[in-house]
Amino acid sequence: MVKDGRSKVTKAAGKPAITMDDIARLANVSKATVSRALDGNPLVKPATMERINAIVRKHGYTVNRNAQKLWKKRTNTIAVVMHIPPSSGKSISAAFLFQLLADVAQSLAIRHQDMLLCPPSAEEPEAYQDILASKKADGLIFLGQGEGSKWLEELARSQAPFVVWGTPSATRTYCSVGSDNFKGGYLVGQRFAQLKRRRILFVGNRKHVELEQRRAGMEEATRACQPKMEIGDLEIPDFSYETSYAVFKGWLAAKNALPDAIFAISDMVAVGIIAALKEAGIRIPEDVSVIGYNDTPYAAHLSPALTTIHQDTREAGSLLVEKLFQILDGARPPSVTLPTDLVIRES
Repeated sequence: MVKDGRSKVTKAAGKPAITMDDIARLANVSKATVSRALDGNPLVKPATMERINAIVRKHGYTVNRNAQKLWKKRTNTIAVVMHIPPSSGKSISAAFLFQLLADVAQSLAIRHQDMLLCPPSAEEPEAYQDILASKKADGLIFLGQGEGSKWLEELARSQAPFVVWGTPSATRTYCSVGSDNFKGGYLVGQRFAQLKRRRILFVGNRKHVELEQRRAGMEEATRACQPKMEIGDLEIPDFSYETSYAVFKGWLAAKNALPDAIFAISDMVAVGIIAALKEAGIRIPEDVSVIGYNDTPYAAHLSPALTTIHQDTREAGSLLVEKLFQILDGARPPSVTLPTDLVIRES
């Protein structure tokens, strides 16, 4: 049966059903504290949370989520929108975003929230407003923001509750959680300078603000350490293995001057470049040093193992969820920039 419009109890034969009031009495806390504990609210002290959960497990008390949604006038569902870079190949070109998605899902599960996974709707604010208006979700988490942010500013003006994985900026009105892309690029430039490299090739797409910041950081570091260092650019239309391999192989075939350092904007792009270099008989790192970005799980298992920039997806996922729930509770949380670290391996 349903008690208080919130919770469902299971009743063993011959035993009275336990209620939320009973749990509060047994745990020596208020009924409101029990409710918050069952929701996984982080405001409940860990010891209190464990005491309540132990009583719940002992008496077989289960929460009726559908009744709870009606009581709270919330769906307990968060829509997650993945802005995956376009790919003309067959491989997953955004392994980092999928890892971030997994960590967001874990953080939502801790709060007993359902996740509605949505494709990007051509950067049209109206599509996301409809998701909220139709009560499909209480809020939105965007993993990436495409090539611009004007549509997100428009969505923010509508008072829609959302957060974005992307570069924070003082000029934006919405909340972002992102890593320090400039610092990441700066660390790459420093490493190339330490290795006494003179000709760097940046492989990516500078239309994305995060990628442009990575390049800017790399250039500032190299100019400070090696003023005569040459920096070139090779633009790729998407970030898949197939595309990066094919574009770089064509670039080599065109007899361009070979760089002695390559900064790839993702680990997947770096893998494609390394394959093309090996095929051409170019040694890594003896002839060319290669540094990727994201520190995806396979980076350490390549041959040679890939030097790359690490971003903490677990902390990012937790913060994205935490910031969104602060917004849903009426707060205006500030954006956050997470640190980046250089992971030195063999490449």
